Amino acid sequence: MTSEVKEIFSGDSPPAPAALAAKVRTLAPSMTRSMQLVAEAVAGDPAGCAALTVTGLAERTGTSEATVVRTARLLGYPGYRDLRLALAGLAAHQESGRAPAVTADIAVDDPIADVVAKLAYDEQQTLADTAAGLDTVQLGAAVAAASTARRIDVYGVGASSLVGQDLAQKLLRIGLIAHAHTDPHLAVTNAVQLRSGDVAIAITHSGSTGDVIEPLRVAFDHGATTIAITGRPDGPVTQYADHVLTTSTARESELRPAAMSSRTSQLLVVDCLFIGVAQRTYETAAPALAASYEALAHRHNPRTR
Repeated sequence: MTSEVKEIFSGDSPPAPAALAAKVRTLAPSMTRSMQLVAEAVAGDPAGCAALTVTGLAERTGTSEATVVRTARLLGYPGYRDLRLALAGLAAHQESGRAPAVTADIAVDDPIADVVAKLAYDEQQTLADTAAGLDTVQLGAAVAAASTARRIDVYGVGASSLVGQDLAQKLLRIGLIAHAHTDPHLAVTNAVQLRSGDVAIAITHSGSTGDVIEPLRVAFDHGATTIAITGRPDGPVTQYADHVLTTSTARESELRPAAMSSRTSQLLVVDCLFIGVAQRTYETAAPALAASYEALAHRHNPRTR
C-alpha cells in the first residue's frame, strides 16, 4: 500500500458535507503546514469560507491558490468549486442543528455528571469521525481476505493490544484460527510462519510503533495479506500494509490520554471488520457461534443443587 494519503482516502465521489469536518480532523496531522491552515479554516468557519473565491481563501489563510486546490483534492473534491458547495452544505447543516452543550475538555474539578456528559459526547464524536473517514473499499478488501484466511495474526501493544485481543476472540468464536500477539518477540517468530493465504493485522494509532511494525513487515515479506488499523494513514506501518483502515485522530488532554479515544475508534473498526467476516462466512460462523454460546451457557446460569 502506498503511503500517499490522497490514494488512501480518495473515493469514487466527494464526501458528504456532514463528513467534511471529520475528514479534516483525520487528515490534518498528515498535511503540510500550509495545507493545515486551509483545512483548519474551512472546518472552523465553513459559512465564511464558502463565500470566498479560491483567491480569497488563499489570502485569508496566507497560502497560495495552488495550496487551496491541493487541499480540496486531498479532502476528496475534484476542485475548489466542489469544496465550496460542500462548505455551504456543512454550514446549513450546522445552522439547523444545536451546538453541543458540553465539550470534551475535562477539568480536574468537574462534577462527575459533567465528566460523564463530556466523555459521552467525545466518544460519539470519535465514532462519527471514524465512520465518516473509514474507506469501505479498503474495509471490503480486508473482510474478503480475512474471510478465507488459513490463519489470522493480530499485533498490538498497550491499549491497542486490548483491541487486538478483542478481535481475535471474536474471530475464534466464529470458527476462524486467530491469535493476538502482545509479546513483540513472539509476534515476529509467529509472523515468520505466515504465507500467502494468511492474514496479519497491525493495530497502532500512531502508525509508528516499532513492536507492531516489525511483525507486520515480516508477514508482508513472507507473502501474507497485511492490514493496518491506524490513525495515521501516512505512518510507517502503511508501508507494509496491503489494506489500510483509518481511525479517528484522537483528541488528547491531560486527563484524557489519546489511548482512550483511539481505543474507541479502533473498536469500531474491528467490529466492522468482524461483522463483515461473519456475514461472508455465515454458514459456518453461525453454527460455530451457537456452539460457543452453548459451551459457555452453564457458566452464566446459577448452579442448581
